[in-house]
Amino acid sequence: MKFTWSKISIALLSAFIVFSIKVSAQNADPVVKTDKGFIKGITENGIAVFKGVPYAAPPVGSLRFIAPVEHAAWNDTLSAQKFGSIAVQPGGKQVQGTEDCLSMNIYTPKADDKKRAVVVWVHGGSMTAGSGKGMDGHAFADNDNIVTITINYRLGAFGFLYMDDVDKRYAGSGNCGLLDCVMALKWIKQNIASFGGDPSRVTIMGESAGAKLISAVLVSPQSKGLFQQYIAESGSVQCIRDEVTAKNERLMILHQLGLGTNDASKLLMLPADSIMKAQAIVCAGIGGNSFFGPVYDGIVIKEDGYKYAAGKEIPRIKALIGTNKYEAAAFVSEDGWSKDPENTILKPLFRDGAPLVNKTYQNELKTSAPYDAAVKVVTQYMYQMHSYRFAKVLSQNGIPVWMYRFDYDNDEKYGARHGVELHYVWSNPKVKDKKPGQDKLDLEMHNAWVAFIKTGNPNVSALPNWPLYKNDTRQVMIFNSENKVEEMKEVFDDRSFPSQVFTINNK
Repeated sequence: MKFTWSKISIALLSAFIVFSIKVSAQNADPVVKTDKGFIKGITENGIAVFKGVPYAAPPVGSLRFIAPVEHAAWNDTLSAQKFGSIAVQPGGKQVQGTEDCLSMNIYTPKADDKKRAVVVWVHGGSMTAGSGKGMDGHAFADNDNIVTITINYRLGAFGFLYMDDVDKRYAGSGNCGLLDCVMALKWIKQNIASFGGDPSRVTIMGESAGAKLISAVLVSPQSKGLFQQYIAESGSVQCIRDEVTAKNERLMILHQLGLGTNDASKLLMLPADSIMKAQAIVCAGIGGNSFFGPVYDGIVIKEDGYKYAAGKEIPRIKALIGTNKYEAAAFVSEDGWSKDPENTILKPLFRDGAPLVNKTYQNELKTSAPYDAAVKVVTQYMYQMHSYRFAKVLSQNGIPVWMYRFDYDNDEKYGARHGVELHYVWSNPKVKDKKPGQDKLDLEMHNAWVAFIKTGNPNVSALPNWPLYKNDTRQVMIFNSENKVEEMKEVFDDRSFPSQVFTINNK
């Protein structure tokens, strides 16, 4: 029997072919051309994701303790479907990660020419731990139409060990982690248009050590023109230390390795594991929160952060800055405050500044129990004072600043601890057993951050009017079960305390 095609059969077959082509195109791995070559990502949740994209050459071998350099071009399409290695860091009894860590993860609704707002996340972790993959870029990319980037940067000794006086080749070594961020921002400016992002609408965002690091990036002239907005959660320029402190920190690492002052050059050849194990011992305990950070080296950071922020050279950015009400409750335990808090807790955290903090603590004991006084005072000296100092300087220099304080306690006495606001800003779906009001706070905080990233203004209809921060009115958005704007009667500021939290000038 002779088979004949009917018009209906032909139409159905044609429709099937078109449908198959569309499905195939939707499921195809996205490919984008960068200035170094093509990269191939994956499709996740309906958006394009590129993982482990190198933004600089691996800082290994002769490039250890050296400012990042450009990555070489590649000929074949580079696979960007798996996260890159995390930066080398202590991890319990083992050392984790590798020195070859300078990569970023890009989450984009679509690699087209739509010029979307871009947010660049710089992770926290005391500048000794963490990675870009620790936060899920889908939180802003999937539903908010924002190109979201998370980066890795060098940590600990490899990111912030001062070696400038060892050899001229290592000038700027105390700021390698900062320079990694600058290099990532340069890569983004050069390439992000190919991923559907707008290089003129870039927001840098960080929490804790990430907020401190982006603050150091902001006051480094090398970052000028690379971003337009800045979100600093629980951190400011208090992480930047003087050269004497940086040298004394290096000396502590050398002594742990059995080396002397004149043996610093040996750090160039030692295995990464050996340096990390020594670092882990030096940074053990509560003092590890403050030990590492960028350096006032006269090269990368040329002058006091506050002076630069008050001057004409500071970029004309917009800023969203805040802290949590009880930051210190995340890492200060109830033990030890009745014996010798200055030497056992305050000295590891503040070193030379410990007596000043202890003086305020002792005064607070007149009206508060030891642990309550500790949480309040350590929060003030480690976070709040520095964030408000920086906001004041920026605001006085004509830079738009919105300030917030996260107070939501989740039915705990000290629920508004360091870092807990991240669950709300990032709309973390993994947070279970939410209390009444948490979903509302989650939505409102996230939407305020989205509005700021997209428009440069965090005001959304669900919130009370959020005014700019001015030193004469000091109006702050309080995030709680019911959000409100509060005019701060006073802002704590111990004027005798220096701009840096951690100082070792007295051996």
